[in-house]
Amino acid sequence: MNVGIVAQRDNPRAAALANEIRTHLDDAGVPTVVDETTAAQLGPDAEGVPVDQMAGRDLVVSIGGDGTFLFAARGAGTTPIIGVNLGEVGFLNAVSPDVAVETVDDVVRRLREDGRADTRSMHRLRARGDGWSLPPAINEVAVLGPQRGHGQGVDLEVTVDGATYTAGHADGVLIATPTGSTAYNLSEDGPLVHPDVSGLIVTEMAGESEMPPLVIDDESEIEVTVENANRAVVVGDGRTSESVTPPATVTLTRAEKSVRVAGPPLDFFAGLGKLD
Repeated sequence: MNVGIVAQRDNPRAAALANEIRTHLDDAGVPTVVDETTAAQLGPDAEGVPVDQMAGRDLVVSIGGDGTFLFAARGAGTTPIIGVNLGEVGFLNAVSPDVAVETVDDVVRRLREDGRADTRSMHRLRARGDGWSLPPAINEVAVLGPQRGHGQGVDLEVTVDGATYTAGHADGVLIATPTGSTAYNLSEDGPLVHPDVSGLIVTEMAGESEMPPLVIDDESEIEVTVENANRAVVVGDGRTSESVTPPATVTLTRAEKSVRVAGPPLDFFAGLGKLD
């Protein structure tokens, strides 16, 4: 049994809570590691490893906001992850810091007793093109022209399972998971979608055709073809990106492996009440 802990960078409160959880688990005979940045804050007795090595643990604890959860989840792979919310909204983090230690303790106890914990799946989105692919995204993938604004953007065609949904000039197009519907998708006037819905959201960004957002089955294959621009960029969760040279086609599908989330379920509607 081994637990990995990832705390929000440059957040003393997150580091302190990481140390509290680490100390509690160590006292219970459960080995822990923290990410390298957190280890530097906690001192020489804290074992630090790169986040991409967290997949070898039995459980990963993310402490911070949604950005920290996305960062930790990329390293966790299919290892169950608990999100402790230190942010304002926290659509990815269901655990309050006040009950973080006891929640982690409960999940660890279940894992030690029968090797499993109750988890729920969070689907991810895969983007690929000619000779490249991005790491799976939890929230969204954006296909963007070289610059946003009037007279900028890119010509694009979006197809769903081979049928054309929209074609024309736009700043770009956003493909989001239900989990990501409250993030970038919402700021582009995309719809809110409950995380239990099995679907993908296609939202055109400042398109001249003004096509409304579309929710499709999550087994669908989406292709975005970009033309008439010197370059375009594909961005996953605002963190990973790939530049492409038009004409080029980006294929988007649901990733084979989902994120496994442990701990209590997220109160989606309570989170909506915190949106501006």
